[in-house]
Amino acid sequence: MNSFAVLLSILLVADADIPRAMNLRTGDPAPTPSFYNEELPLFSSTMDSESQGQTPTQHGAKKASLQESSKLELIRYVSGEFAKAAKSLPAGKEGFLLYVEKPVNQELLQRAVATHGAAVHAGEQVQITKLEFREHTIVVDVNGGGRGKRRFLDHVQIGMGGGVPTMRSTTEAQEVGPPGLQPGAGSTLFLEFNKSIPDLSPEDLKQLLSPFLDFAKQRSASVQWFDTLPTDIKQAIQERTARVGMDREMVVAAIGKPAHKVRERDSEGNEIEDWIYGTPPDRTVFVRFTGDKVTSIKQFPQ
Repeated sequence: MNSFAVLLSILLVADADIPRAMNLRTGDPAPTPSFYNEELPLFSSTMDSESQGQTPTQHGAKKASLQESSKLELIRYVSGEFAKAAKSLPAGKEGFLLYVEKPVNQELLQRAVATHGAAVHAGEQVQITKLEFREHTIVVDVNGGGRGKRRFLDHVQIGMGGGVPTMRSTTEAQEVGPPGLQPGAGSTLFLEFNKSIPDLSPEDLKQLLSPFLDFAKQRSASVQWFDTLPTDIKQAIQERTARVGMDREMVVAAIGKPAHKVRERDSEGNEIEDWIYGTPPDRTVFVRFTGDKVTSIKQFPQ
């Protein structure tokens, strides 16, 4: 049986149990006859100012709540960015809580640093290594965060029998940053809103973080990395398109993190991994990696 058909059946059965970590769909693209080894635009094409060293600006009125497309922009242009610490930040999983519409409570901050120690000292160069979005809170990990690495495994684990390896559906927390920034060794900031998170641009979020982090005179990490890419990959990322031949970092930059991941082995014993955008029976896109590269992109239903 076709492996994608088996995969769809599993997801349909397990749909009630698999968490919806993120729905990145912003509307169905025009129908195409086949998505095997083809480029697949998951978002509307927009001009990207990244290659000019600028973050995008949002036009028109802000939405009442944070949009999925805006989450992607925040991850692309804020997660991974460098800054200079304006204040010392505490270690530990409790981090520091900032109520967005209130000034920083300096006494509480100093007390947290004194109690848990300083994971980050004022004046040091730091890097944002993870963003997490909750109902009323944006969680920002700096230098690996103070919470340690977490991995969540769904309770979907099906032995296929007949010598076919077990298939597991895995939903993971967003990976931490570059090598050398150890999970749990940094600090975590909790930006608390008194209602749902409003729609934010990357510059808006940097402004909210400005009491702690100074982004001025820091060359964008995303621009540094983007400048090293081949022209066709740059274009695909600007158009928010997944493309065969991309690696995982490129796919995340183009279309964001998947809601689900499934790992298995093919008939030849090669390790494969499917990144799944959407949830059956709605439109669902499978980006398949063989090793480190995308080898096919499919959509169901077509």
